[in-house]
Amino acid sequence: MTSPTTGGTLFLVATPVGNLGDVTLRAIDVLRAVPLIAAEDTRISRRLLARHEIATRMISYHARSGPGRFAELLAHLRSGSDLALVTDAGTPGVSDPGTELAAAWAAEGGRVEAIPGASSVLAAVAGSAIAGPRWTFEGFLPRGGTARRQRLARLAADERGALIFEAPGRLRATLLDLAKACGPARPGAVCRELTKLHEQIVRGSFADLAVHVASGSVPAKGEVVIVVGWDPAAAERSDRAGPGTGADGDSDAEAAARREVEALVAGGLGRSDAARRVAASSGIPRRRLYRPRPDG
Repeated sequence: MTSPTTGGTLFLVATPVGNLGDVTLRAIDVLRAVPLIAAEDTRISRRLLARHEIATRMISYHARSGPGRFAELLAHLRSGSDLALVTDAGTPGVSDPGTELAAAWAAEGGRVEAIPGASSVLAAVAGSAIAGPRWTFEGFLPRGGTARRQRLARLAADERGALIFEAPGRLRATLLDLAKACGPARPGAVCRELTKLHEQIVRGSFADLAVHVASGSVPAKGEVVIVVGWDPAAAERSDRAGPGTGADGDSDAEAAARREVEALVAGGLGRSDAARRVAASSGIPRRRLYRPRPDG
């Protein structure tokens, strides 16, 4: 399976996000054929290998691995040997270790090949039924401060759905923050333990979802994906305004930027600072964003 170019192939192998039966036949073939597997947690990956009687040698490679292990894996690839990289669940490089190694090997002209498979993001999109036709993947939100407020404001101003990863201990706080930023009309969903025995998908307002977590009817445990539902009213307003034009006569980009400013102001930021920040990210002059529309 060695690449025809100099060096080995780095395979980014997607593994099940819960149910071990979700591994693909291609993933099994690759894991059997490579001489070495680098795993985020060898204890977890060993269960999958044992299930499919895969005897490939395995070593650990995770976010806290030192530079020595990184150099060791690159040397392995440079020698012409293939390498499979796996994480505890899902695809390496998607909010998981793997991006740096893949980027470094690609920068040297090495072959990087993704072996797709189960995805908690796509399972949440399909199972929640509220993400809409266009959505974004946000990964983990910033823990706090200005960066978190700005990200929440952007989510609130965007008509598209959004997918967020969250740790169970921070689930209720994030739902309350989303309720404040997005308002009572925006639909949401909490997707827990996807593909596992105790899978749970609960839909509702973010305030109601926070109550469910506080009461324990949505346990704050396990792997969690939060879905911010798309805003069809905003999409309909944009469609009625015509291509290239927002509902108030601005361009689509300026209308979205104005909504972002208003969301930041509603979150407690001064209008001048809000306009300055959005101007910097959007390229729209600050003076156009600072002035509220005459009708609102």
